[in-house]
Amino acid sequence: MPGKILITGATSGFGKAIAARFADNGYDIIATGRREERLTKLKDELEEQYGVQVTTLPFDIRSREDVRDAMDRLQAKTDAIDILINNAGLASGLSTIDEGDIDDWEVMIDTNLKGLLYVTRMAIPMLKNSKRPHIINIGSTAGKTVYKNGNVYCATKFAVDALNQAMRIDLLPYGIKVTAINPGMAETEFSLVRFKGDAERAAAVYNDIQPLKAEDIADVAFYCATLPPHVCINDLTITCTNQANSLYTLRNSELAK
Repeated sequence: MPGKILITGATSGFGKAIAARFADNGYDIIATGRREERLTKLKDELEEQYGVQVTTLPFDIRSREDVRDAMDRLQAKTDAIDILINNAGLASGLSTIDEGDIDDWEVMIDTNLKGLLYVTRMAIPMLKNSKRPHIINIGSTAGKTVYKNGNVYCATKFAVDALNQAMRIDLLPYGIKVTAINPGMAETEFSLVRFKGDAERAAAVYNDIQPLKAEDIADVAFYCATLPPHVCINDLTITCTNQANSLYTLRNSELAK
């Protein structure tokens, strides 16, 4: 069953954990990201530990030209990929709409929405050549419920939710499975990026909570991707036990004893 899996944003967090999970099960990995040195390190680690082939494609997902060049290079090496994991995404800033930083908005829209579209559109010809094609879009609970100061980030994740549904419909004739995985609070670099390197503020988000780990989402992605051919999970929302949704979270010290 192992095949080839393309993962965007593979240098950290969910993407890195997903790469390790699939490599551990014999899949060849195509890892993308902006940080070339991290991609090289990931390649060395996965090839040494799991004996799989790892192809690295360093590019900025926000650039249509960079994505096209990378996909052209990939197609020159292989005509088929079996799984696309649209993982690259971020939150930048946390403010009300009237005080929002427009540069932050541009980064989130270009990464979370337009970048996902660029990669998907240019990867589909290779997915069509697979016997078991599957797209997994990493969304967020922020795409299910809007929270205070989340405005543009939530909007991009609501768009991912809509696109996931649209892909499922549009790609039905080709037998391409499409799945959305929507994590809640997870301790990755997410908050560190949102708060622009403020480690203390980022750590406070998870204080007195047992959040999801990147490996939890990797396990779910692997489960979805390895179900029988006639089974497709369309949409999953996953939170830690402390969190009901984007609005309701309880610290451990607040839980009923």
